[in-house]
Amino acid sequence: MAKLGNVKLQITDESISNSVDATTYPVEKGEPMTDHIQENTRPISLNGYILGSDSKTRLAQLRNSMRKGEILTYTGRTVAQNVIILSIDDNRTAEAANGSAVSIKLQFVRLVSTPWQKAPAKQKAQQKPVTNSGKKQAVAKKSSAAEYYTIKKGDTYWELAQKYKTTVKALESLNKWPAKAIPIGVKVRVK
Repeated sequence: MAKLGNVKLQITDESISNSVDATTYPVEKGEPMTDHIQENTRPISLNGYILGSDSKTRLAQLRNSMRKGEILTYTGRTVAQNVIILSIDDNRTAEAANGSAVSIKLQFVRLVSTPWQKAPAKQKAQQKPVTNSGKKQAVAKKSSAAEYYTIKKGDTYWELAQKYKTTVKALESLNKWPAKAIPIGVKVRVK
């Protein structure tokens, strides 16, 4: 009698496969060069029977565990912890009148843990939550006080642009006079 998760099985044979992959590089003479060996996952093959009046229910339970990727423990001639079911094949034969013959493939999995831990509820309550009131934040306004200059003979927009750190185009847009015809004595806006 064997057990996979909490499902009882009649297993007739178990086989565990061990293999590695080896990188190989051809050389001019002799055997290829190998510089790396990597162990493959170890599949376990089980052959046996699920017998009894509830055999269909137990088979459905195993299939459900397979679809969900549940991590199980297998206990038989071999004890294997942290395995998942890769495949289940069932045959209805005359040998198993009250159930079915099954072939199940299992694979070892390694569980990974993370150093990240969820903060306890007590610490969460002490932290201030970030909130947004939905109101627009106040932005410091630039001084919008207009500044004027009275034109004297020989003044140009270019000289005023240099003096007030602006551009000729900006001065033309602020005033109604073109750059070539600025009357003497008028006040022009420079900012």
